[in-house]
Amino acid sequence: MNLYFFFTLIFFVLTIAGLWGIFEKSGYKGWMSIVPFYNFYIWLKVIRKPLWWYIFLLIPFINVFVILLMIVEICKCFKKYGLGPQALGVLFPFAYLPYLGFSKNETYLDPAKRPVIKKTVTREWVDAIIFAVIAASIIRIFLIEAYTIPTSSMEKTLLVGDYLFVSKVNFGPRVPNTPLSFPFVHHTLPLFESAKSYLEWIHLPYYRFPGLQQIKNMDVVVFNYPDGDTLSTKYQSNASYYQLIRQAGRDAVWNNKSEYGDIIARPVDKRENFIKRCIGIPGDVIQIVNRKVYINAKEEKNPGKRQFKYLVHTDGTSINERNFEKLNITESYQTDNNGNYELTLSDEALEGLRQFSNVKMIEPEVHAAGIRDPDIFPFDTNYKWNVDNFGPLTIPKKGVTVNIDKNNICFYRRIIGVFEENKLTEKALAEKAAAAEDWRRVERMAADLRLTDPATQEFVEVSSTYGRIRAEICCQSGP
Repeated sequence: MNLYFFFTLIFFVLTIAGLWGIFEKSGYKGWMSIVPFYNFYIWLKVIRKPLWWYIFLLIPFINVFVILLMIVEICKCFKKYGLGPQALGVLFPFAYLPYLGFSKNETYLDPAKRPVIKKTVTREWVDAIIFAVIAASIIRIFLIEAYTIPTSSMEKTLLVGDYLFVSKVNFGPRVPNTPLSFPFVHHTLPLFESAKSYLEWIHLPYYRFPGLQQIKNMDVVVFNYPDGDTLSTKYQSNASYYQLIRQAGRDAVWNNKSEYGDIIARPVDKRENFIKRCIGIPGDVIQIVNRKVYINAKEEKNPGKRQFKYLVHTDGTSINERNFEKLNITESYQTDNNGNYELTLSDEALEGLRQFSNVKMIEPEVHAAGIRDPDIFPFDTNYKWNVDNFGPLTIPKKGVTVNIDKNNICFYRRIIGVFEENKLTEKALAEKAAAAEDWRRVERMAADLRLTDPATQEFVEVSSTYGRIRAEICCQSGP
């Protein structure tokens, strides 16, 4: 039994226990509160609301909002008309409902006999704002959310700056890891550069509700950037923190605040949202050979308008910018003053550009096989992969045994240790780290011996192996 399930069970048991007492105070049998579905019917009768409300109780996630309204109505049945008591009931029903149900100081008042309470203008506005925020938050978290396209990686299918609504019920909505957050913003407060929009006082474990369908090859999906767990406040998600470490080294990234800013961490639900096309699913073997994508050894058909980089050479004259607009070329770079360009072209733009009289040659910009790009997964010198020649790579699948060794641990290290939060001990690395610590200790011992015996210093300098140095120093430093 995991911790999440335990707290959920306690929440429902205490809430239902509270309803038991409330039902008895309102003239119904307490046991009715523990009968699934029937308890909601009795609850509606207790608060005297129309039975068509029950329809909304059957709609996933909408029912959450309806239940919150029903809790507020229960509070009113016990003369709790103030915003404070009603907020307590909504936020802590597992404690407040048992209090109302079993406290001798709290008596039930039939809604039909309840006096009409006239609200002030301020209270009406506050109620309306709270209602709108809660309703919109439930819709945003569990049903549908608006996104803006941040980068050009989906260009010609989705454009930079496009607004789109993304359904969360198709693949299953996810429980927020950080429920205490400022509404309607992602990870940073408005008008601030780095102020967090969330509190981590409550951190819920990862859980995703069942969806209407499974992800298939070539589906367009929105996800949280995996490398976004740690990032530089200056670069944000424009450059991965781990990429910066590979390029500049850890000391430079952590100590040069003028260049990199602060290094911060974010929970899963507050990492940057990316939108990409899913080309491989669990169990697939993906490979790129000379820019062609293969899935399970079969070349994948182009699902949209693909684009590649080309080197374009003219007769020395430049290409009019209006022609780029006509061909819908949005990424262009003139490499020199001799009419040479680096262009990102779709198949249609490539054919159109070939018709230009001043274009003499167009050659694809392809990274040759065997040339390693240090910023391409798995970031290991044993795998000489790049953007145009990659793999083969097998995507792990649940239930399949994977043999892991020193040659392929680079594929699974972050999956095991970071994403699935398991403890990973690599024996070879542990031994290497221990040896490095021994070596530092040897150097310190050698430094001490140099201070007392010049002969020892000479011996340490001519000794070439770690083992001999350690053995000889240990002998000479003994009694």
